[in-house]
Amino acid sequence: MTWVEACNDKSLQNLPYKIELNRQGKMIKSPTRNEHGFFQGEIAHLLRQLLPRGRVITECAIETEEGTYVADVTWASAERFKIIRPEFSSSVAPEICVEVWSPSNTPEEIEMKKRLYFAKAAVEFWYCDSQGRIAQFDQSGELAQSKLCPQFPRQVA
Repeated sequence: MTWVEACNDKSLQNLPYKIELNRQGKMIKSPTRNEHGFFQGEIAHLLRQLLPRGRVITECAIETEEGTYVADVTWASAERFKIIRPEFSSSVAPEICVEVWSPSNTPEEIEMKKRLYFAKAAVEFWYCDSQGRIAQFDQSGELAQSKLCPQFPRQVA
């Protein structure tokens, strides 16, 4: 299955979980929780406030070498947003890609997504843990603070 086919498949609409596709086109399903959505909303709100010259996208599909994965929250510059807005899945990653903790996540999965998003030109990868703490990374490793949004708090709600 391709990402376009998954997006157009009526049987996959309004499901209570997020869908991603691995490189073989097999679906990966992750259930969502209210707490996950809460952290997503807080991060999106803060990014929109603190970086008003770009665009925030939640559930942003990114086409990677290993399949289509969905970042929970992203921020894209106006230039990059022009490229990815009309696409079913982003051919290039937004500059900031955020993953929010889910009980189904493994450390290996988070590391894989970080590697895949950086390979698609993400500038920073952020991870929000189960307590709302934000860890921020660039390709060289963990950052003391974001270079793209230094005023972003290290903890949300």
